[in-house]
Amino acid sequence: MKNSRHRIRTAATLTALTLGTAGLTALGAPAAMAAGERVAKLPVSSYSAMVVDSARERVYISDDTRSRNAGQVLVYNFAGEKVGSLTTDTSPSGMALSTDGSTLHVSQSTGILSFDTGTQTRTGQAYANYHVECPRDVAFAGGKQWYTEVAATSDCDTRSSRLYMAEGSGVVNTGWNDLGRLRLWSGPEAPGRLLMGQPRTAGVTDPFLTAFDATGSTLVRGPERRFADAAGKGALDLKDVAQSADGQRIAVADAAAGTRLLDAADLSDAPVAYQPLPEGATASAVSFSGDGKYIARGAAATGGTADLLVQPADPADRTAPLEFAFDGALEGNRVAPRGLGWSQDGARLFAVTTNGSGNEYWLHIIQPPAAQHDSRFTGTLGTTPGQAVVGEPLGIRGRLELDGPAPAEPVKVSAVRHDANGDRRLAAVEVDADGSFTVLDVPALVGDATYTVSYTGDLTHRPAQDVTLAVAVAKAPTALALTAPAEGVKGEGLEITGRLTGQGRALPAGITLTVERADKKGTGVLTSAAVAADGTFRINDLPRATGQVTYTVGYAGDDLHSGSTASATVRVRRAG
Repeated sequence: MKNSRHRIRTAATLTALTLGTAGLTALGAPAAMAAGERVAKLPVSSYSAMVVDSARERVYISDDTRSRNAGQVLVYNFAGEKVGSLTTDTSPSGMALSTDGSTLHVSQSTGILSFDTGTQTRTGQAYANYHVECPRDVAFAGGKQWYTEVAATSDCDTRSSRLYMAEGSGVVNTGWNDLGRLRLWSGPEAPGRLLMGQPRTAGVTDPFLTAFDATGSTLVRGPERRFADAAGKGALDLKDVAQSADGQRIAVADAAAGTRLLDAADLSDAPVAYQPLPEGATASAVSFSGDGKYIARGAAATGGTADLLVQPADPADRTAPLEFAFDGALEGNRVAPRGLGWSQDGARLFAVTTNGSGNEYWLHIIQPPAAQHDSRFTGTLGTTPGQAVVGEPLGIRGRLELDGPAPAEPVKVSAVRHDANGDRRLAAVEVDADGSFTVLDVPALVGDATYTVSYTGDLTHRPAQDVTLAVAVAKAPTALALTAPAEGVKGEGLEITGRLTGQGRALPAGITLTVERADKKGTGVLTSAAVAADGTFRINDLPRATGQVTYTVGYAGDDLHSGSTASATVRVRRAG
């Protein structure tokens, strides 16, 4: 558990946030609720679900191991500290709280377990019809447990799912089923409503979203919607669903369309939509705050593009959202699907992030600030020195401008170099007090390279738009130095020594140099000179003519070094 050095900043304190005309403003609150962020590295390599219990200030997290070995649900407090675990007979997957929050329902391969959230003890189990590793989604609606099941141990996302109701220690097949791993959502916002969605998968070209009335003895399907048009375009790519605090609206994280806002009565589009996610961001998660004031929209993005937006729940309120970009080994790179949740009072947002490979996970506990300010790169990027050389240090210079108060911690920018070998992330550097910075690199290839510089923001500053610089990386220069006698004698031995040096990477072994001799009889090629490991070489000759004789030595260069030449003139006289 640690504070996030990347983006935690001290800001105005708050117990709850309220909408303001100039931005998100804060109500007064105890100092213990100061805006900030804490991050815990989760001891899992996969992720399935997160449940927030506001009454007891607990966050439950399950992984997606899909094993018949014993497992556990991780338990964290609202400070991000791991305070315990709930033991399961096999790997857990889906989870749901009862409407009153007193019971946590957890799926495992043999069925659905029940835990008392006050005592953290197991209180029961509903045994499923099948013992399977494929994960089950769990929901609690209408006072009853519900779960979906793929009766298989593999290909869990492409086989058919069935919807069941848990009843005592047994289960009842509702008869509802379809292709793919069907996902469930429920919540206290509409305690009698059960939402079910179909992910996009092989064989499913137009997935559905539907709502059930779970209040009676029989599950009754209400509105349903498929999103593709007559041409088959616009199909749903479902990642997450959330219900507004009053239950009147349903938000959908659609990887194909962004954040959809629907009328819960018929699943039609709401009259006013949320603004699009930033360009390059793909929707992955969504959650409304329990107080009804905010919506958090999670995404997968790169660099300084925001992965998380926090804004008014009312889409007609165009107050600028709070933006967060996750980028690095200390915080993950994107918001995991179904990875967002709020405390009931809206004072804390919980976000599960993951890396690009999806095998590491982080839990962020964010207490939003009163406001966020803009940031931007100004001017153009430049390099020092002006000509980039392979194997030689290169500085990428620029300037960052931040609005609002100065951050309490050093501001850092990062950069990625793209060349023929792919992408390489460079070390982040601190920004000077005047906003200037220099990112350091040593180019590894000759040719074109592009540097993308990012500022991912902090708790009080939005990310800046990335800036790029195209650089032509040249070969490293070489130099030849010759030492020759002033005079020589025709027909007698003459020796010239020299040294070959180069910048950048070490010169290759086995270099030979060309040698030419020019005298009054013409120009001819002499035996090439071998270069020793220390760069030295020797040239021996028997001058054939008197007068001025010029020796020219040349190095042709290599993949990383340019060629070079040097000449020495010797006055040759007759013997005697």
